[in-house]
Amino acid sequence: MRIWAKLMTEGKIRKQFVYENPEKLTYSHFFDYLTDICHELDIPTPVLTKTHVFNFAKFNHVKFIGRDFVESLGYDHLFLENLI
Repeated sequence: MRIWAKLMTEGKIRKQFVYENPEKLTYSHFFDYLTDICHELDIPTPVLTKTHVFNFAKFNHVKFIGRDFVESLGYDHLFLENLI
């Protein structure tokens, strides 16, 4: 399983990271994946809702905007894309 994480500002990728895990994607572990990705990108972990997980499952991507973070993000949004 691979997830491409992109930190975007004004439509441009400012920072990116490809998260790789040998296990199959499990949505019950999605918060663990998100925490690992945010740690690697050195950003705060956003609040994860069911809507985020459903969007990732249905569309293979999810977008976290500034209001999803308790702390300041410093970017316009965090975009996660499932690399199939």
